[in-house]
Amino acid sequence: MARLRQGRAPASSPTAYKVISLLLQYPDERLLGARDEILAAVARLPLSRQKESIERFCAYWAAGSPIELAQRYVEVFDLQKRAGLYLTFYGHGDKRQRGMALLRLKKLYRAAGFPLEGRELSDYLPVMLEFAALASPEQGETLLREHRSAIELVRMSLRDQESPYAHLLDAVCAGLPELSAAERAGVTELVREGPPTEQVRLEPFAPPEVMPSTAPRR
Repeated sequence: MARLRQGRAPASSPTAYKVISLLLQYPDERLLGARDEILAAVARLPLSRQKESIERFCAYWAAGSPIELAQRYVEVFDLQKRAGLYLTFYGHGDKRQRGMALLRLKKLYRAAGFPLEGRELSDYLPVMLEFAALASPEQGETLLREHRSAIELVRMSLRDQESPYAHLLDAVCAGLPELSAAERAGVTELVREGPPTEQVRLEPFAPPEVMPSTAPRR
């Protein structure tokens, strides 16, 4: 499940961001096999708004059957354009600039000692949250705040769908400062205009080292 290679042992028990990172991933056999362990980690979190939001989601996730959870996940994240978890899409769409944004994130993870491994793209929100859990608090907050507008857009979309996953985005935002005026403006712009949609047909939109594998993700 982990996407980042851990260069050092975490200084403490799993953080809220690590838990959210796991819960936002596709509920495959491996993840659901760790359900009891994850719920126990949630129970150990300190009392906070973040923990309360995670527990609201867990009330749904703990009771669902594997088939129901998988179907619901696909409906929420794979079939809704404004609920995807690949955050640079909202700022760059299919434009070439997205490739540079993905490469920048990959270099950021490597420089901090947590190089990205596997097929997942560097802008996948669970990857960002895992980085926030492993890196310094300042590095984690800076990364998430850089993508705050996209996070808020996904959060709004999940609320509109009345999805339990909205609680996890609430938990992410509960760990961040209040929205700044610039961040609010960014959210408003994304809601109004949506992501750019330039299609590049002659070559991939990203450098080869950040392109996803053609193999199915799940």
